[in-house]
Amino acid sequence: MVMKMNENKTNINWYPGHMAKAKREISEKLNLIDIVYEVVDARMPFSSRIVDLDKLIKDKPHIIIMSKYDLCDKQITDLYIKKYGEANIEVLSLDLTKTIDINKLNDISQKSLHKQLLNRKNKGLINQNIRGLIVGAPNVGKSTFINRLANKKIVEVGNKPGVTKALGWIKVSPNLQVLDTPGVLWPKLVDQEQALVLAAFSSIKEEIVDDEQLSNFIINKMEQLYPNLLAKRYNLDDLANYSLDELYQHIGKKRGCLQKGGIVDINKVYQIVIQDFKKGLFGPVTLDRLLDK
Repeated sequence: MVMKMNENKTNINWYPGHMAKAKREISEKLNLIDIVYEVVDARMPFSSRIVDLDKLIKDKPHIIIMSKYDLCDKQITDLYIKKYGEANIEVLSLDLTKTIDINKLNDISQKSLHKQLLNRKNKGLINQNIRGLIVGAPNVGKSTFINRLANKKIVEVGNKPGVTKALGWIKVSPNLQVLDTPGVLWPKLVDQEQALVLAAFSSIKEEIVDDEQLSNFIINKMEQLYPNLLAKRYNLDDLANYSLDELYQHIGKKRGCLQKGGIVDINKVYQIVIQDFKKGLFGPVTLDRLLDK
């Protein structure tokens, strides 16, 4: 059994000024919005949700876009989709490597906006175009979602948080215009496990997270939830034979992370574990569990 180590080495918080500014601007533009598309990473279907979103968007119709569905443990993520459905929140699961069926999104949007669109029609308004707000935590796939909707590259994409810095309107189809927003978190990450989940999937800037802390968290989570995937990735015969330090030594020797005298460079090993996880090399995983929430 891999030995448990203290993961709360440092307190993780990240709330740069552009996030606070983005929230203020969203509030100011809310009267222009018909519907809210909340993009959520399917590998962290709870942890990547914005905790104060309901307060921010008030009574606007709301659809969850479950991105990166091809990378998650569908058996677990589907439990969250069911839970959100029971709370009357529409969920659309997407593989962002493929072109999105915009008709499906339009159908769900039309259903959610039925009363509003009917009211416009009764008032004699011809314009039935939909204006949507796209919001989500950093690096959950908002920009890729927009590009897939438009079937071309409209906005910049990067596998790191903070690529989008400002709000901007984008027309993605003849009857759908969306307001793109920077990834936003909340002023204080009280739940440090949630913070580590966000960090593991690159929703928190790497520079503010301790590599040892994050690597330990990933190893412990994989041992707890997906021991077979962990053993397969690092060619381990039996996890029970390794302490955490022995596991790092094993990985370091297998990957050639050796300093002078054959000593394992443990910092390089931390980075290997972190990058293997962020690149999805362990296989399909979902780190959240309903019983924990």
